[in-house]
Amino acid sequence: MSEHNHGQNIPSNRVRLTIAFGITSAILVAEIVGALLTGSLALLIDAAHMFTDAGGLLLALFAANLAERPANLRRTWGHARAEVLAATAQAAILLGVGIFIFIEGVQRLVNPPDIASGPLAIFGIIGLIGNLASITVLVSVRGANFNMRAAFLEVVNDALGSVAVIISAIIIATTGWMRVDAVVAMLIGVLILPRTFKLLFETIDVLMESTPRGLDLDSVRAHILELPHVLSVHDLHATQISTGLPVLTAHVVIDDECFYDGHAPEITDELQKCVAEHFDVQIEHSTFQLERLAHAKHEHATHD
Repeated sequence: MSEHNHGQNIPSNRVRLTIAFGITSAILVAEIVGALLTGSLALLIDAAHMFTDAGGLLLALFAANLAERPANLRRTWGHARAEVLAATAQAAILLGVGIFIFIEGVQRLVNPPDIASGPLAIFGIIGLIGNLASITVLVSVRGANFNMRAAFLEVVNDALGSVAVIISAIIIATTGWMRVDAVVAMLIGVLILPRTFKLLFETIDVLMESTPRGLDLDSVRAHILELPHVLSVHDLHATQISTGLPVLTAHVVIDDECFYDGHAPEITDELQKCVAEHFDVQIEHSTFQLERLAHAKHEHATHD
């Protein structure tokens, strides 16, 4: 049974994820030390965020390894969906971090602690340099699949967090306004949430086997019905296994004579060519059950 790789360049992705994970882990250690020395919420939140991102990158790396395994009789699509599961988990973690930031930020607005602005700026700059390095490593493959999108989102959010820490340090040093640390931390949360929700909704769509985004099943049905000898279409389903791997199935009722004159195989070819070429979402994996009109009485309850 062949492996469904679909050109996602998994070995290259795995190397890039390994590099990003190493950089993120090093920054995490530095920021934990910095948060303990300065007492900064912004830096502590960024360290906590970095911890979840390191875990997310490790999860992404694990998923990339799984996705490289070939299909077998038990998992006929291989482990392609591992990248969707990993991206969903990363998005859920980021959402949790964003909520924690707001709760902790409100508490710090009420009782702001004293913060050492000098060390805070130093550790913020260290974090930003490392995050920019991770962005450079991942930017060229960020659109490869859900997993890489989630990983890239992790490091971009880290970079934003580091910028926020630096800004917080500058404002504290120049004005002495300690509450800016909590304000900036909450701003990090605002920056995290929109893209996190978007990724979470998209991956949940895949897990719920929703119709792939950009594919109009009414248009698919109309194209199929335009083919010669096609009488009707029912039980039309379209789902997505993983990034770049949409699948479609349908029952197609055709003229009875097609089963006697040898024309049925040609209709199957035409159907598969139709869904592979005519739509924005190209469907390479399609399965059509050709039926005679009289077959309807043998079917279980059908739907459009």
